This record gives sequence, structure tokens and C-alpha cells, in this order.
Amino acid sequence: MEPLPEITALLGEPRFNWSDLAPWIQLERELGVEFPADFRKIVDAYGSIEINGQLYLNHPAGHLLHDLGTMIRMDLELWREEDMAEFLPSPVGAKPGELMPVATATTGEAIFLRVPDDPSSPWRVVVQEFDSPAWTLYEMTFSEWLLAYLKGEDVTVCSRNLAPDRPFWEFLP
Repeated sequence: MEPLPEITALLGEPRFNWSDLAPWIQLERELGVEFPADFRKIVDAYGSIEINGQLYLNHPAGHLLHDLGTMIRMDLELWREEDMAEFLPSPVGAKPGELMPVATATTGEAIFLRVPDDPSSPWRVVVQEFDSPAWTLYEMTFSEWLLAYLKGEDVTVCSRNLAPDRPFWEFLP
């Protein structure tokens, strides 16, 4: 089942609804990786947003103050530092098995997509707790992981206390 309608039902109607592929093409060419379709659909629908005052998602459109490309470049640099790399199960980057940073949380977590070993395999989510050496691999696609988060399930980043009534979002400035 496609999780986007369920995400929209929980989160509310998107208002960004981006359709120009150019920013994705440019970013994917730069990084040498093609992002999974479910991640792209969610980010194209909602844009650069903060969910539940906790989780940050960014869109690759370069005119945005908070764009995905800038965030990824900064996070790749951070996580490639020797003293940071030890906190992840594999290196960051765009090669099979590597981790691509795609989101952050105000509560100190970094969310990565694990590049599949085989092009036909699904991307998986890895969440690293920035304040500890702990990380968790979720055998879920990004949309499945986000849906679990929105439902208040503990996927390392947890929204139960931040959105007790229902999930909410707002555009990043």
C-alpha cells in the first residue's frame, strides 16, 4: 500500500506540491545517487518543513533557505570526520551500503537513508542518536518510517509527547 495518502491523512494536506524535477536532477547528479521515489514524493508534496516541532525535512529547491542539498553537503562533511564516523554502522556517501543524511531532529537524531546494495532492493532508514553512540537500522522505506513516526510509534525519533492530539507541520522559514 502507498503510504502517502495515509501520511497526508495524519499530517494534513500538503501545500508545496512541487513538480519541477530540475532540483532533484541537479542534486542527484552532484551526489551520484538517485533518491527513492517515496522520499521524493513526500518532500515534493510538503517542501522544507518542521513536523511536530521536532523533525526537519528539506526540499532540494535551491531558492529555499533550508534546502536539502546544503543540508546534505554539511552533514556529509560532519559525518566523514574521523571522530564522528565511529558512531555510524557504515560510512556516509552515495555508494551501496553507505548512508545518505536526509533529515534531522531537534531532539538530537540524524536520519539517514541506507543506499541499497542492489538497485532492486529497497532503501532503509538508519537513525543515529547524536547524544550517544547508538544507531538503529529500520527495515522500512522512508515513507513507512515517517508513517510510523506520525502514528507515535517509537522509531528512535518519537512524537507522542510532542504531538499528543495529532501530528502537525509548518514550513521552515
